Amino acid sequence: MFPTPIERTAAPTQALYKIALPISLLLWLAPLLAVMLTSVRSQGDIIAGNYWGWPTDFDLMENYLAVFQNSPIGQYIWNSFKVTIPTVIGAVALSCMTGFALAVYKFKGNLLLFFMFVAGNFIPFQILMVPVRDFTLQLGLYDTTMGLVLFHVAFQTGFCTLFMRNFIKALPFELIEAARVEGVSEVRIFWFVVLPLMRPAIAALSVLIFTFIWNDYFWATVLVQGKHALPVTAGLYSLNGQWIAAWHLVSAGSIVAALPPVAMFFLMQKHFIAGLTLGAVK
Repeated sequence: MFPTPIERTAAPTQALYKIALPISLLLWLAPLLAVMLTSVRSQGDIIAGNYWGWPTDFDLMENYLAVFQNSPIGQYIWNSFKVTIPTVIGAVALSCMTGFALAVYKFKGNLLLFFMFVAGNFIPFQILMVPVRDFTLQLGLYDTTMGLVLFHVAFQTGFCTLFMRNFIKALPFELIEAARVEGVSEVRIFWFVVLPLMRPAIAALSVLIFTFIWNDYFWATVLVQGKHALPVTAGLYSLNGQWIAAWHLVSAGSIVAALPPVAMFFLMQKHFIAGLTLGAVK
């Protein structure tokens, strides 16, 4: 049922594994390494077409300083925080409540309602571009941070509910029954019994949603136009010149934009791994 550990396989298989693993890792890291190298190249290298070779000049400080001098990237990063943090709080809070209701209560249509949450994740988001844009225009939320937040909360709640419902299902139901026998209200059961047990799942889900929303580019360009609300992923295009693509500055800006989610992952790494592996070993 489970794959055989590599230590128990034949010697040729182990040798092939040891050769294929570093090659696969190198291929996976190649685009990131290319971006990092491009972020320290000079403008002369870009004009000369030296995209993959070793940089002739290392303009580390010049390029990264130019990112902040030639574009309002600080404003874009702040806009991304204004979109991402409320979305994480809203989606996780809603999914905790909906997951609790779908996992604990037995009512007619429970499974159908759960399938509706799950089905929303299978809709290609590209086909929603025109109706969502028109809807935000009608509500006066187009080109606003609030419109982007509300859309992301609505779109991410389905996945978050699936995650939380399955997590709560794995918890011992006897704890809830014992609390009910003691006369504890359902709200207090959720707040004082179930919610503390959900902390690893909340941490893991928060990291995932933070990364999803921070890296979003499609909806940032569809629902926002002005610099006052443009997230950093969509704002990086301002680093390009009118006639020449400044790929060294775009690469440097991409590295700067990637730092917050990477930092959050390392800060929450312990809780993230605990949330994903909880219940994996009995």
